Amino acid sequence: MKEVILVKYGEMALKGLNKKTFEDMLTKNIKRRIKGLGHFVCTSAQSTLYIDPQDDDIDLSEVVDRVGKIFGIAALCRAGVCEKDFGDITEKSVEYLSDILSCARTFKVNAKRSDKAFPMKSPEICRELGGILLDKFPNLSVDVNNPEVIVTVEVRDTNAYIHAENIKGAGGLPVGSSGKAMLLLSGGIDSPVAGWMMAKRGVHIAAIHYVSPPYTSDRAQLKVEQLCEKLTDWCGGIAFYCVPFTELQEAIKDHCPEEFFTIIMRRLMMEIAQRIAAKDGCLALITGESVGQVASQTMAAIACTDAVCRIPVFRPCVGMDKTEIIEIARKIDTFDISTLPYEDCCTVFTPRHPKVRPQLSDIEKAQNSFDFEPLIQKAVENTELKTFNYEG
Repeated sequence: MKEVILVKYGEMALKGLNKKTFEDMLTKNIKRRIKGLGHFVCTSAQSTLYIDPQDDDIDLSEVVDRVGKIFGIAALCRAGVCEKDFGDITEKSVEYLSDILSCARTFKVNAKRSDKAFPMKSPEICRELGGILLDKFPNLSVDVNNPEVIVTVEVRDTNAYIHAENIKGAGGLPVGSSGKAMLLLSGGIDSPVAGWMMAKRGVHIAAIHYVSPPYTSDRAQLKVEQLCEKLTDWCGGIAFYCVPFTELQEAIKDHCPEEFFTIIMRRLMMEIAQRIAAKDGCLALITGESVGQVASQTMAAIACTDAVCRIPVFRPCVGMDKTEIIEIARKIDTFDISTLPYEDCCTVFTPRHPKVRPQLSDIEKAQNSFDFEPLIQKAVENTELKTFNYEG
């Protein structure tokens, strides 16, 4: 029996005159993600995208798994294709849903009749098909309030479709529909989650990471590259910029008060990030900061950091506690990598007693006591670029 995958839009369905732009972007993202699995025809109608496999040996379970991680999709399902004839719908419903209905105790039938020319109305379809399924599967009884299985019949323009398992999609907007931003990606738990959350809002992610050899190891960099690879499952291709930061950190240590080390370091990171962002067409920066989580993330410290920024800084984790962030990290499968015991440069030269309520004037005075500009330019020039693409 022929199967297709039905992809249902989320908030994309509410878009106005530019809805087609979002649909086209979502279709491109889907085609790119399933390209290696076989030949497909993708069409859209009535806020639904149809993924029609053209080869008999395609693994539809793998297709569903990949498509389920694409932002812009509210729900998806495998569906059997029927003629727009109630006899064919009945016959194929019994055949297609046999495995799931044989193991269930309760069910109900939902019908959606988009084609109003179909001779039976939705309540009639539900009543007649429900009676036939009760006869065919004596183990079943009807429960309209809390059924184990919901059999859905969708009568659309060209065909009817039957399915019984809706899978929740990733939600959000198609990646690329909201512009591009630069993620400051450390080796910790928070920043990958922040990148994922902004990708969910349609932002195409690039990433920047700072290394300080010999204080940080190759394993620390490899850990962050693994996080990049993991994020491609959700975010698509990621340009990864690796910035040499040792000389800047040693200069901070030699010329600035210890209590300001972390804030000045973050200000220099922001300065470098926005210069590289400008070259890569990024319109904003993204960080994993959460208010009050550490000394450099108090409101006063964040204000001192933002004072050097000339483009917006998005902090999607800002109001979340650690438990909430960890929950998402586990969902997107970055938690185990983030907790590998390899230190990043943010832990180098950590002050013993950091200033939690710094004054901007004091920070600027301390930073201006040394000319960091040549070292900033050198770091930007020596930044290495790698590209991580979704491999499936």
